[in-house]
Amino acid sequence: MSTTAPAPGSAPDEQRERGLARFAQRTAGWTERWFPDAYVFALAGVVLVAVAAMANGSSPRTVATTFGDGFWDLAAFTLQMAMVVLTGYVVATSAPVARIIERAARLPSTPRGAVAWVALLSCTVSLLNWGLSLVFSGLLARAIARRGDLRCDYRALGAAAYLGLGAVWALGLSSSAAQLQATPESLPPELLEITGVLDFGATILTWQSLVMAAVLIALSVAIAWASAPQGTAVRTAEDMGVDLTDDAGTVPERQHPGEWLEYSPVLPAIVGVLTLGWLVVQFVELPVLTVVSNLNGYLMVFLVLGLVLHGTPRKFLSAVSKAVPATAGVLVQFPLYAAMAAVLTRAEGRGGETVSGHLAELFTDIGGGGAFAIVIALYTALLGLLVPSGGGKWLVEAPYVMQSATDVEMNLGWTVQIYNAAEALPNLVNPFFMLPLLAVLGLRARHLVGFTFLQFLFHLPVVLILLWALGRTFSFEPPVMP
Repeated sequence: MSTTAPAPGSAPDEQRERGLARFAQRTAGWTERWFPDAYVFALAGVVLVAVAAMANGSSPRTVATTFGDGFWDLAAFTLQMAMVVLTGYVVATSAPVARIIERAARLPSTPRGAVAWVALLSCTVSLLNWGLSLVFSGLLARAIARRGDLRCDYRALGAAAYLGLGAVWALGLSSSAAQLQATPESLPPELLEITGVLDFGATILTWQSLVMAAVLIALSVAIAWASAPQGTAVRTAEDMGVDLTDDAGTVPERQHPGEWLEYSPVLPAIVGVLTLGWLVVQFVELPVLTVVSNLNGYLMVFLVLGLVLHGTPRKFLSAVSKAVPATAGVLVQFPLYAAMAAVLTRAEGRGGETVSGHLAELFTDIGGGGAFAIVIALYTALLGLLVPSGGGKWLVEAPYVMQSATDVEMNLGWTVQIYNAAEALPNLVNPFFMLPLLAVLGLRARHLVGFTFLQFLFHLPVVLILLWALGRTFSFEPPVMP
């Protein structure tokens, strides 16, 4: 570890980096200091949408009524997205998964290889559940950092653990946009009328989407390997003063006879068998795509899996209590997104036009001639930088984006994937979704963003090119109504 004193007014981390990484850390420091909480952005979005609706000719009464009527439109979907976070956390912190993490941590043989390994697993697991990816990858980074035979840069390990959420999570099973479009009972009526139902076979499971995910994973891993510090530039967890002792997550001993079922694996085992039986029946009686596109089924399986992996109700409930705080952002932000969507699509102004209608016309006009994918992707990425939502802002964007896609005859399923691929990009710059991971790692966002910003510089052009090129292989198909 270098003992060179930093220059006055500069952070020690910045003295250790040069070029783009140093610039990115300065940017991250500014963001940490000046960016308000994401909930403030959601509140500001409500105000902006209300002002836009009134500027469009809607009366204040109409705007207020529409806001209130739409506030709880998506209560079920809000709970479902909170459960994505909770179930991922519960599964990741179970003892069997902890053993898998310890074994996985012993596989890399070089520091750079360890960083690339964390990046690969982070991206792969995020395709299953983004909440699981954050916690699993963070614990894996800590386990590798505890190894005495590898001197790995802890910042690079942490940034690699975040790549699932910054690269491909929205192309996977927990994509809120894809899940929403595949679940007719969760779709707002106005959106269902435009898009119909799009199961996973039209979105995340198309060969084009799978190719994009594979390319982005390979790119992420390669950059993580190439950018990992070496030699004297390495900063280990010990150098950074991070305590790597993990809490074993023990629960209190049974105190009363009436608690014996809380400490018994019998009930979780029975519920696990029932869930497995239900899943087998589903696959026997229904098409595979229908089963895997069922959001409620997906969440039930993950929740029961967490219960079975923890072994007893008491251990499971202890894990749930630790996971609940991570769901707070979803619970308080999504109703605001639902209200914004309602104002955009229902508050009629001059000539009976809504703000959503005007935006659809705008994107139709500027998105012709094959430029639609790039225009929508850039718009989504920019909006995501200002409104970090984990996909929740699809509720706001979808009505006019999907209407524009219909007008220019862009495949609706691929339009969802345009949104999904672009939605992940801002996560590499905006530290909001790093928060659960940072809590696991014991670091600050400024320690990671120097590496994730470098990923962003490579990902942006690759994503835009892939969205444009792969989009040309689709043909337009009219909406399929339930």
